[in-house]
Amino acid sequence: MNLFGVMDVSASALRAERVRAEVVASNMANAETTRTPEGGPYQRHHVVFEAQGGGSFQDSLTSQMSNGVSGFMGGGVANLAGGFGDGPVEANGTPGGVAVTGVISDESAPVKRYDPAHPDGGPDGFVAYPDINPLTEMVDLMGATRSYGMNASAIQAEKGMVSTSLDLLK
Repeated sequence: MNLFGVMDVSASALRAERVRAEVVASNMANAETTRTPEGGPYQRHHVVFEAQGGGSFQDSLTSQMSNGVSGFMGGGVANLAGGFGDGPVEANGTPGGVAVTGVISDESAPVKRYDPAHPDGGPDGFVAYPDINPLTEMVDLMGATRSYGMNASAIQAEKGMVSTSLDLLK
């Protein structure tokens, strides 16, 4: 991975955490939805992440060490057409990054509440509500927010290092 590949990894994490936050917000917004177009109450959704580039940290470290110093910046130099390093990397192909594999529905049974006046109530007066706990959703949202913020800080730190390096070359 080149020096600018770190930004690609953090950018992939930013995209993944944004999707996670959107899914959590959708879960919270639909916590009381008893009827969907598919029928039945809303089903809680989960985001599935997948590591990109495969391999472990040890594999990456070993490959970088075998490339020597020339592999530090991807072996590339400034190139006006393609930028720095190895050139652009596709968003979902960032080695060492993360991608959203999919959003899956939770198959847990709905929560039954007695409310005979509700239009979606059954003949026994019980209404099926989604099994969504607001506390769980808030914890998930806080985790996504913290992770997003830390990855944004990593990008800012790398920008600062690159800027300082360029200033040293003057």
